[in-house]
Amino acid sequence: MHMAASPHKVSATGGAVNGSSGIVETLADFARRRKSFWAVLSLATLFSAWEIAGRVPISFAFPTFLDTVAALIEMTLDGTLFPAYAITFQPLVIGVAVSAALGISLGVIMGLSDKAEWLLAPVFVVLQAAPMAALVPLVTFVYGIGLLAKTLAVVMLALPVIVLNSYKAVRHVNPSLVDMCRSFQGTRRQQIFKIIIPDAAPVLFAGLRLGIAAGFIGVMLAELLITPTGIGDLITYHRSVANYAHMYAAVASIIAVSTLTLAVLQYVELRFLRPEKRRK
Repeated sequence: MHMAASPHKVSATGGAVNGSSGIVETLADFARRRKSFWAVLSLATLFSAWEIAGRVPISFAFPTFLDTVAALIEMTLDGTLFPAYAITFQPLVIGVAVSAALGISLGVIMGLSDKAEWLLAPVFVVLQAAPMAALVPLVTFVYGIGLLAKTLAVVMLALPVIVLNSYKAVRHVNPSLVDMCRSFQGTRRQQIFKIIIPDAAPVLFAGLRLGIAAGFIGVMLAELLITPTGIGDLITYHRSVANYAHMYAAVASIIAVSTLTLAVLQYVELRFLRPEKRRK
């Protein structure tokens, strides 16, 4: 009797476990999709409010969302949008590359050396707090209106962000890891390249992401204040001819590109540098 009843009990228990497992999987799936759901709902609310505000209208210079989308499609198809981005990306890519290489190097040096911190930290704190829109015309006065001036505008905004974040990343490295390296007779070079920089890498990458965001601001300030080229030229031209749907489309496109770029960088950061924060 005992042997005959055991399979029945195991089956019942197995059914209960499978039922609980199904509930857990359902809850986990809901948790994964919840963030996407709220993101889509937020965008839908924003675009709906934009459409309503354009139809009221709140201003004759404020187009509807659908008119803006139509203008964006038109600029994409007639070949004016992509060449503009090709021009805009030149100072942006050069400026971000220079800021990343120089900023991470200076930040690491400041984090490792008290003398470098005392010498350089106040400079970059002032640069980060300075109103760059007022300094861009000074760059124009010194370096003209070419690619160099626009690249410097990107560097002026991106470099302080990258330097200060890199400096803080190195300063907040886990001291127990450094002590462990010392206890194993590790050299200073080994401490830096095998302990400090790998441990600071997630924050270094986050600072780089913030620097790229500042670089987008810098390149748009350069194109609007130095000389209208690229996306800045599209914005300035369509504003001057009162073609507001196309002007808003150009503005929305640069916002979308910068947002997508930062989202890709965040994915790379979570995927490769911060696996503990990766969603299961």
